[in-house]
Amino acid sequence: MSAFRTVGRSVRGRPRPLYPPLLRTPPFPFADLSASAVSTQRYTPSVRTSNGADLVSAIRAARVGGTFWACRADVPNGAVIVCPIDRAAAIALGDRAPRGLFVLLPQAPWAAMIGRTLASRGMANATRPVDPWSLVDRAARIETDGDDELALIALIAGVPVRPTRPGRYTGHRLCEDEPAASDRAAALSALVETTVHTGLSYRDPFSGDTTDALRVVALLAEWRGLIDANRAIAVGAGIALWKRRAVTPLLWNGSNSVAFARTPGRAIRRALAAGGAIAAWPSRVSPSLAPRAAAAGVSVRQVEDGFVRSVGLGSNLHPPLSIVVDSLGIYYDPTRPSDLEALLAETDFTPALCARARALGDAIVRAGISKYSSGAGHRARIDSPSGRRRVLVAGQVEDDLSVRLGGGEVLGNLDLLRRARAAEPDAWLIFKPHPDVDAGHRAGRIEDAEALRHVDAVVRGTPMPALLDAVDGVHVLTSLTGYEALLRGRDVTVHGCPFYAGWGLTRDLGPVSPRRRRRLSIDALTAAALILYPRYLDPLTGLPCPPEVLVERLAMQAAPRETPLIRLRRMQGWLRRAWSPIGKRT
Repeated sequence: MSAFRTVGRSVRGRPRPLYPPLLRTPPFPFADLSASAVSTQRYTPSVRTSNGADLVSAIRAARVGGTFWACRADVPNGAVIVCPIDRAAAIALGDRAPRGLFVLLPQAPWAAMIGRTLASRGMANATRPVDPWSLVDRAARIETDGDDELALIALIAGVPVRPTRPGRYTGHRLCEDEPAASDRAAALSALVETTVHTGLSYRDPFSGDTTDALRVVALLAEWRGLIDANRAIAVGAGIALWKRRAVTPLLWNGSNSVAFARTPGRAIRRALAAGGAIAAWPSRVSPSLAPRAAAAGVSVRQVEDGFVRSVGLGSNLHPPLSIVVDSLGIYYDPTRPSDLEALLAETDFTPALCARARALGDAIVRAGISKYSSGAGHRARIDSPSGRRRVLVAGQVEDDLSVRLGGGEVLGNLDLLRRARAAEPDAWLIFKPHPDVDAGHRAGRIEDAEALRHVDAVVRGTPMPALLDAVDGVHVLTSLTGYEALLRGRDVTVHGCPFYAGWGLTRDLGPVSPRRRRRLSIDALTAAALILYPRYLDPLTGLPCPPEVLVERLAMQAAPRETPLIRLRRMQGWLRRAWSPIGKRT
């Protein structure tokens, strides 16, 4: 019997498929896979807009199907891959010439012992599950059971298949050595269409709605890209305990959850043992990590919150639903390149990608979504004299890494207010302190009376999206508020060097990196910053998701969900704000 065959049963008079579907959801950590499956046994009519040829092309391009998330097999180039069906067949392989032979063993208790025996005789081998595409990439031929889904994946990839036993993928000219190209294409299209559609229904795991197989392939392709990007990551460092449940699925490599280390030494040792990189949260790791890792030959990838993060402050311990993982630098450090800067400088922003970005930006504006909040339905009332230009100045956390690295010559929030007034002498200036500073968790507090020497009003409590809808322009240092203002068509004056400065969209009063010479549209900026760069987690299914899904979820959650830990953290902020003195200001 095939290793992939399952027991067939009848459910409500309908036969259950005997095989797992070719297109299926990876077992992401903490996800409810019973509720988030992309394929189910059909009880209702399925959406079917794709044909076999389209599916063949899509699956081949996306490299999905089977256990595509599993570890890669180290297959010699040009190997003949043999898949014994049971222990007796595996033992019999010992009598074959080992040259060019790679044995893929079933997942069974006896497989490890047989594998050691084969290895002692010079035969390369591996045990399932493995990424089937890592097999077919280098195989000269596959010899396997006719019911094995590896046979179908090999045929899709154009690798010859020799069935060791008749099955549902045999009996076609596909399994002959050299079928005519036209015959092969027609037979493969028919086989894939039958296999993918028969007895199965496909669903959007985020909405639960029935969907088409091609859309499922597109989602699996996104998951494949995420998993492949994580294969080089061995250990996480500086990632707080309360963030780990949200971050773990976004760093999962398809086989193992990322291990976490508390010290630089332990992180480096684990990374060396696994032969991988360290994913580090920069503000929470020792400055010694980077040079020590470099000396040991270990790469470090920096992890940070994404730009659409959560409903609720990170400083109040609301976990992030979006992160970025940067292999070159980090988006808020303009002193060196970052993956985001490379995307902005080099990506071919196609009309389709820009249209998707425009729709995403419109959805964010319509829902009133900001980095830490959803403010749909709120309206800001600004009592300003008629005819005065209304300008918002966004306060920041003064010891934040983005301020320290990208703040230029600006010396804190008070200096930012002075500079904004100098640049806008006739405007009605409105200052909104940073919510983390107001909550008492971070540095940057100034007395309202001191701020009012330079601005006309200080506002609190009004959601940032509502304020942006009510003003004509904004002044920022490195705040994400500047990007959120660009989404709403406001003019933005920048005194530092955030990721969105230097691309022709802002009035740049601070130093701008000479690497940023390209002129971009707001849609191109959104495509890179919100679609291509971050990773998102659906809070309902626990699955990595496209940005549109998280935006929809946040739009439905007007107020943050609270836990006892979050309430305790908020109380700590109140006490710190009440008892901590306001530091000296320049």
